[in-house]
Amino acid sequence: MVENTMDPANGNTTAAVDPAGLAVETMATGEDDRRLFLLDAYALIYRAYFSFIRAPRVNSQGLNTSAAFGFTLALVDLIKREKPTHIAVVFDCAGPTDRHTALVEYKANRQEMPDDIKSNLPYIRRIVEAFNIPILECEGYEADDVIGTMAKKAELEGYTTYMVTPDKDFGQLVTDRILIYKPGRQGSPPELLGPKEICARWGLERTEQVADILGLMGDAVDNIPGIPGIGEKTAMKLIQQFGSLEQVIARVDELKGKQQENVRDYAVQGLLSKQLATILVDAPVEVDHTALHLDPPDKEKVLEVFSELEFRNLTRAVLGDETSVRGSAPAPNGRKATFPADQGDLFSAGPAEVQTVELATIGSTQHRYTIADTPEAIDGLVAQLRAQREFAFDVRTGDHEGPRAEPIGISFSFTPGEAWFVPLPVERDLALPIVARFKEVFEDPAIAKIAHDLKYDLLLLERYGVRVQGELHDTMIAHYLLQPELRHGLDYMAETVLKYRPIPITELIGAKGKGQKKLRDADPRQIADLASEDADVSLQLHRNFAPRLEKDRLDRLYREVEMPLVRVLTDMEAEGIKLDVEAMSAFGEELGTSIRDLEQRIHDHCCTQFNIDSPKQLGEVLFERLKIAEKPKKTKTGQYQTGEDVLAELAKAHPVIPLILDYRSLRKLKGTYVDPLPKMVDPSTGRLHTNYRQAVAATGRLSSEDPNLQNIPIRTEKGREIRKAFVPRDANHLLLSADYSQIELRVIAHMSGDPNMQEAFRQGLDIHAATAAKVFNVALDAVDREQRSRAKAVNFGIAYGQGAFGLSQVLSIPRGEAKQIIDEYFEQFPGVKRYMETQIGFARTHGYVRTMLDRRRYLPDINSANQTVRAAAERIAINAPMQGTAADVIKLAMVRIHDRILREGLKSRLLLQVHDELVLDVELSEAENVKALVKEHMEGALQLDVPLVVDMQLGKNWLEAH
Repeated sequence: MVENTMDPANGNTTAAVDPAGLAVETMATGEDDRRLFLLDAYALIYRAYFSFIRAPRVNSQGLNTSAAFGFTLALVDLIKREKPTHIAVVFDCAGPTDRHTALVEYKANRQEMPDDIKSNLPYIRRIVEAFNIPILECEGYEADDVIGTMAKKAELEGYTTYMVTPDKDFGQLVTDRILIYKPGRQGSPPELLGPKEICARWGLERTEQVADILGLMGDAVDNIPGIPGIGEKTAMKLIQQFGSLEQVIARVDELKGKQQENVRDYAVQGLLSKQLATILVDAPVEVDHTALHLDPPDKEKVLEVFSELEFRNLTRAVLGDETSVRGSAPAPNGRKATFPADQGDLFSAGPAEVQTVELATIGSTQHRYTIADTPEAIDGLVAQLRAQREFAFDVRTGDHEGPRAEPIGISFSFTPGEAWFVPLPVERDLALPIVARFKEVFEDPAIAKIAHDLKYDLLLLERYGVRVQGELHDTMIAHYLLQPELRHGLDYMAETVLKYRPIPITELIGAKGKGQKKLRDADPRQIADLASEDADVSLQLHRNFAPRLEKDRLDRLYREVEMPLVRVLTDMEAEGIKLDVEAMSAFGEELGTSIRDLEQRIHDHCCTQFNIDSPKQLGEVLFERLKIAEKPKKTKTGQYQTGEDVLAELAKAHPVIPLILDYRSLRKLKGTYVDPLPKMVDPSTGRLHTNYRQAVAATGRLSSEDPNLQNIPIRTEKGREIRKAFVPRDANHLLLSADYSQIELRVIAHMSGDPNMQEAFRQGLDIHAATAAKVFNVALDAVDREQRSRAKAVNFGIAYGQGAFGLSQVLSIPRGEAKQIIDEYFEQFPGVKRYMETQIGFARTHGYVRTMLDRRRYLPDINSANQTVRAAAERIAINAPMQGTAADVIKLAMVRIHDRILREGLKSRLLLQVHDELVLDVELSEAENVKALVKEHMEGALQLDVPLVVDMQLGKNWLEAH
């Protein structure tokens, strides 16, 4: 705790958090500078939880930590960004309030709290307490009332109060000194709402009139009835006209028709609704200046709860890197971590005593890490490695990551707690002979090799003339199969699996920034410990994971698909693909000319010069100057919406809209692909080398980055032009594109066993037309374009667990019509319906679903009492087995094609995988042979009850081959 020399209640001092997160300064403030932040706990917790609903955060114990993580992120960001002088977190009490007495149905329709939020609540309370922030709650009152009361009382005492909430109801409390602070989403800045913003949002003269609007329109979430037939827009209009709900009722005769009838008949209900929606400001709570004062957190408590939740990066953000382990040699009872309170943490309070945290050794094993830096030591190490059945290794790089990084050493481990580090000199010609000493053991097929992120090590060693052979193991891949939703970093797994915290690299080179030094310049002993530890940890993780893979029936997928694929991806990345830089540059110039021409035409249509890329300026021109929409959509801050979806709806309203959409499309093409890609060509190879990430998507799909070559546009004419620049190696080669035809639907046809769907595929029919014929009860040759389009939407929508609402949105049809189409679909394809029910039932029983090759997707929310959460898990249960099987199929094909090319000594090479498509560089004389083997292995990758079909094409560029 910071010891203040003056009482903060008198407005003389306060502890403020440095926005960079480095220190807490004691600074003089006056009463007018006091800033109280009141956090609406449950609103923020729910918001945090649902922001991770598509990709929940689950720790190694299977606990979904999304709510606690998201809430803590918001809290830390607020403290760093805003530096409150006073703060509190406000919770609802469990008991009923006067509102429940006034209306039994109040909040009765609210879904039960998701189990994953319930399980997080004790942790969130511990986090708030560890941050030394008071928790406020008051029996018989809701959190809204406590916040309202505190805000009003604090206003009288000279505070500016910020109500931290996304809840619109708080608008009724807003004054010049009581504001709504709405945290941002996904990195966006927070939104601050004062009287001006609230009045603009609701079209009011006074903020307190928000309660009148809520009384009229009601609130479905809280089961506040309002007055029937009056929605938000009508309520706003009535309050603008009459000033209050009471005046609307008093002057009911001025209304007309059904509206007049409803206001007269439901006047009492309207007044009750306003009462329920009005936030109370007389709860029995007081402003305790000292208790509310923001003080530094209790570091031991923060570390304790963060460790349980496995908030590794948040631990660093809040407490700094010094919370991590120092040194490498353990004490007999385990290693100790130290962190001084005056360095690198978010809430440091100046010089203070050094605190210690006990951390376990790996498996209670003493470390013995040895530097092998003499010819004799290297010979001895090679001899020991030669005698091993398996060993773990790590190629440690220096200045930067990436396959072009220069290794500074190699570490080896074959006994837990022991490792050797071989340093490599800066000069490549001196490093080569040292690496060559290990070529024999690396290439010995009888010795298994273990690493973390093995592909990276293989790429580095191949640049030094070493092609690693033998049985290969990757701890990152193993953990990915065992727990696909978790993180797979080595340090994370060491902490969560081995209960051991490794040496942080920042301890050697410093934090990111100007002061960070190169790893090669760090202390040699520390470098050796760091690298040796990686090999040691990898060895022990491998021995931990191997029996678990077998127990979960994942060993076949690991051995026959994922591990062989590591070698395939290594060779693909090393090979790269040729980019015609001149053609791309010429295309860039062409796009630049088109963009400038569109810019001029847009300005001409609008009769003014403005920044087309500015949403604010564009909105003002379109909706104020040109008035192209009667009621243009606005953001909550009052700015006009000019997103692509909004403009697409207005495409026929004015000739300038299509020009703006074309302008944006070309700008994106140029900025995202055409300009950057030539700069990413490796000067030493003249080719683009992507990085395939094998352990990212829980579905089993590969992803691509630096550059992302799986996202090259294909839907638009200009976008397709980019593929023209991807060309064969030389004039003696062509590109071959081999693309699975509707593989996911074929997989679902197999897994569902539906006879009608299977028969359509066996006959080679257009599956969407065949589906339309069944669903709309017409002859196959009578299916029109619209019917086929609808059937296509249903086919893919069903595969992704889409319901009537989703289909209605996609097809822009009424929900009832969409439901009728889906019902008819299930009538014609009953096997698909049974498949969906079976997958959901299996998931509810086992907690996961699996692909045909036993890849698992865990679904902890499948039995949630919250309908929204449960429905999301059910959609994944339907889709994951199908999508995951499709991913497994193309991986199997890649492994077999790559192996066949190498066995037959062909010159052709596999270059790219783009979801369901493979791209190869094919030597002309091998073209027919390669086409045949690609067809054989892609169509025969996995035996299904329907045929797998591959479309293939050769071309002088990727577009021509597609």
